[in-house]
Amino acid sequence: MFFKDIIGQGKIKERLIRSVHEERISHAQLFSGPEGNGKLALALAYAQYISCRNRTENESCGVCPSCRKYQKLQHPDLHFVFPIYKPKGVQKSYCDDFLKQWREMVLKSPYFGLNQWGSFIEAENSQLTIYSHESESIIRKLNIKPFEAEFKVMIIWLPEKMNIACSNKLLKMIEEPPVKTLFLMVTENEADIISTIRSRTQVIKIPRISDVDLQEHLTQTGLYDAETMAGMIHHAGGNYLKAIEFSEPSEDKKYFFDMFQNVMRQAYSAGKNNGAIIELLDTAEELAGIGRERQKDFFLYAMQLTREFFMMNLKKPSLVYLNQEEKLFGEKFSPFINERNVTHFNRIFEEAYLHISRNGNPKIVFTDSLLSIIRFVRK
Repeated sequence: MFFKDIIGQGKIKERLIRSVHEERISHAQLFSGPEGNGKLALALAYAQYISCRNRTENESCGVCPSCRKYQKLQHPDLHFVFPIYKPKGVQKSYCDDFLKQWREMVLKSPYFGLNQWGSFIEAENSQLTIYSHESESIIRKLNIKPFEAEFKVMIIWLPEKMNIACSNKLLKMIEEPPVKTLFLMVTENEADIISTIRSRTQVIKIPRISDVDLQEHLTQTGLYDAETMAGMIHHAGGNYLKAIEFSEPSEDKKYFFDMFQNVMRQAYSAGKNNGAIIELLDTAEELAGIGRERQKDFFLYAMQLTREFFMMNLKKPSLVYLNQEEKLFGEKFSPFINERNVTHFNRIFEEAYLHISRNGNPKIVFTDSLLSIIRFVRK
């Protein structure tokens, strides 16, 4: 990965490059920031630059043996840890079991989220985590001397997904690592990482991608017309994944949109049609079976649409962030999201999200939340 391939983040690139030139590379760094801003790409480019044998003033050479191996993610001194699941019939599951898929995913594009990764490895309803026994593998790898490079690099993607036992076992290693060992952690929820690990890292805040940098990148691709690009940039809010999703909605996004429409139409009809209540209960049962991470994402999406339709109803087009299909539905539905019920909808979806996050029974959560909508959708 090269710095030049990362969208924007000029100041962060300069800071990382300067730390190499000044030989002030902190042994444990936490790249923290929102989804879709290139944190993982920065960690990869930084690690490649550190290990490059013929680096230039601001870029790795790309042709030395180290760079060639880094570009395939197959350098013997580069290691990865990331959330995984335990397939049926497997007693213990390690990140190395999914390393082939990880390399394929990252090489395709280092801009992706947890749900995309979960779909790619076919996790289905399983929750992704970094298991406690992964710490044994990490400690074993880092206690071995570097094979080729000056540094052994351990990139941990989403350390907030680490099992608490795994986190605790790594504390000593992170605080007093073997010589020339570098931890690069990439997080989207810094607050969810245990404080004893956060306090042992140098936190690097990665901001959202600026509109100017995003427009420059999209223009360089030559794939989008001016109108589409304007919509992508407006929708993105500095998140490259959301920009792409505007022009190419993911399967999950399409599914969530269909389910949201069904829920609202069924809830509206339920006041006069008992058959609609049965349909609503069927929808609740279907959503209860899609897996916790997707269930949480559905409620987040429902909160987002509620906000956007409320803005449409207030005639605030500059504050609306919807794709074309969502806007078409909103033109008819937005009057039903108004000042009398918007807070009720937000409370329903927010509480449901929290219950799912705390391992509440999905069938009970969805049944209760969807039936609650009936009370407010006609207000």
